[in-house]
Amino acid sequence: MIVSHRHRFVFAAVPKTGTHAVRRALREQLGEADVEQVGLFVNKRFPWEDLAAIQHGHLALAQVRPYLGEAAFSGYFKFAFVRNPFDRFVSYCAFMFRGGDIFRQRPRDVMRHFLFDAPPEAHILFQPQASLLVDADGKTLLTDAIGRVEDMQGSYDAICARVGIPSRPLDRVNGTTHGDYRGYYDQALIDGVRARYAQDLDLFGYAFEGAR
Repeated sequence: MIVSHRHRFVFAAVPKTGTHAVRRALREQLGEADVEQVGLFVNKRFPWEDLAAIQHGHLALAQVRPYLGEAAFSGYFKFAFVRNPFDRFVSYCAFMFRGGDIFRQRPRDVMRHFLFDAPPEAHILFQPQASLLVDADGKTLLTDAIGRVEDMQGSYDAICARVGIPSRPLDRVNGTTHGDYRGYYDQALIDGVRARYAQDLDLFGYAFEGAR
């Protein structure tokens, strides 16, 4: 997550949505008073002890809200990027087995493992995207804008225009290698992802074939 007092924005870094590419570009616009929490490639922590203790940078907007205060939280432009949950889950599985051949050789076994056999419930990368972006009611989005991985550069350009900062081409950072996500699924896996990430599918307008 990045909080920019200089430009009055909050970037909520949803895992597996190109967050490190966005962070890298945004850092070029930050001032000395701006703060970031991140634990991969760059190690930065928020000045608030409770949040800094979490160690990673994928914090929920609801978590940072009390530390910013209601006036700043309401007045700052809050944004995030999201991704089709079916594509994101494939990326998650490929990421967890990066550096080896297991996912490449037996992708559906890996997907079934995470989805049905041993779901890593506490792992932040596995949790629904909405969990970082909704209010305490679990339904109301706290964001002012949502970018989409499916149109990463166009989304970033539009967000920069709204924030009032210059855009630039995004780098590819920390990406995983895999094919079209649709080729990895059978019906049981489709149904499993649909059930687990139902809130993401509904809130962000995705279906198996893409955006609705």
